[in-house]
Amino acid sequence: MIKAVLFDLDNTLIDFMRMKKLASKAAAKAMVDAGLDADPSKLSKDLFDFYLEYGIESDDAFTKYLVKTTGIAEPRILAAGVNAYLKEKYLHLKPYPGVVETLQKLKEKGVKLGLITDGLRLKAWMRLNAAGLDHLFNAVVTYEDTGKRKPAKEPFLLACEELEVKPQECLMIGDWPERDIEGAKKIGMKTCWAKYGSPVKECKSDFELNSIKQILEVVA
Repeated sequence: MIKAVLFDLDNTLIDFMRMKKLASKAAAKAMVDAGLDADPSKLSKDLFDFYLEYGIESDDAFTKYLVKTTGIAEPRILAAGVNAYLKEKYLHLKPYPGVVETLQKLKEKGVKLGLITDGLRLKAWMRLNAAGLDHLFNAVVTYEDTGKRKPAKEPFLLACEELEVKPQECLMIGDWPERDIEGAKKIGMKTCWAKYGSPVKECKSDFELNSIKQILEVVA
């Protein structure tokens, strides 16, 4: 019997990559408007690609990009880009369609809800808050809580401990096969691949989701 459902955050509950692309596009336009000599469309793609190369969670990607491509992070241009990025980011930090309703229905059924993310604690809670999800979870486990990232067993075991359930009573849902799915399998959890948010084409999980709403069928 499934007593708890554990979720990854980015690209499982929140369309993180879409947000990142739109925010990078807004930043590119703002930088060009502020005087950067570049094509906005190409700059938008370059900024997003730089995030993927340098670190999708990095806080200084724009500074590093400008230094790499122009030799200097001119404050006026950098400020315009960062402000536009942050404004657009919070406009699009929204859950996938059906996420809120699905989580609420799981809670109504008495299922405990947990979150396991490799991100930092404050960033995770900021995203949950911006997406209107922060009140729905019984446990939130971040990188700082164990010092380990998925697929290490520690984050999964801590989530079970905080929810007071056994691994065999949990269903883990995530978009990343090598981290979310394999990590959960190692300690005996049932696994569910969030296919809708994953860039890969196949995954050896117990279940597959084309929509978050299908979790209700799996749990039932």
